[in-house]
Amino acid sequence: MPHDLPPALTLADIDFTAPAHEVARRLIGVTLLVDGVGGRIVETEAYDQTDPASHTFGGPTARNAAMFGPPGCAYVYRSYGLHWCVNTVCREAGHGAGVLLRAIEPTHGLDTLRERRGLQDARLLCAGPGRLAQALGIDARLDGESLHLPPFALLQPSPGHPAPDVIAGPRIGISKAVDVPWRFGEKGSRFLSRPFTAGVGNQG
Repeated sequence: MPHDLPPALTLADIDFTAPAHEVARRLIGVTLLVDGVGGRIVETEAYDQTDPASHTFGGPTARNAAMFGPPGCAYVYRSYGLHWCVNTVCREAGHGAGVLLRAIEPTHGLDTLRERRGLQDARLLCAGPGRLAQALGIDARLDGESLHLPPFALLQPSPGHPAPDVIAGPRIGISKAVDVPWRFGEKGSRFLSRPFTAGVGNQG
């Protein structure tokens, strides 16, 4: 963990042994850095082994092994053979739950993020799980690594900072369990991968 934390940030205290949907909501507003580059998490999705949309629904495989590992580790996989995506592992080891990081608001290392993505528009640097992983330099080498140790850092605003206004709705880009409201986002953020539909619930 870095010795010199970014201004107004402190180490995030997140219980990754909790159910994935609770962790997904808790991660909104937390800053994720990889080698000092990243930003505020503004969109997540939760998945559980009992959920037919989860990679772990059918049990352990070589691809999803990290998602059955210790809580607080990264599960990194390639989507459709094209884009890397990163999840945080939740619940106890062997359960098979996690949180897909869908979007962040870039705040640290914008020049590096722009170089990796090959574009300038900050709104599009990390709006979507594939874009996020590319911008942060996340690939298979980080699969199974602890989010509590370098190169990762999870940071939260110092005490007294207002909590983000979190909304929830159905997950996107899946064909099973499409009505489960386990997609979470920061209300009003322009850095979401996709806007939430009207009428989604406020989750505090």
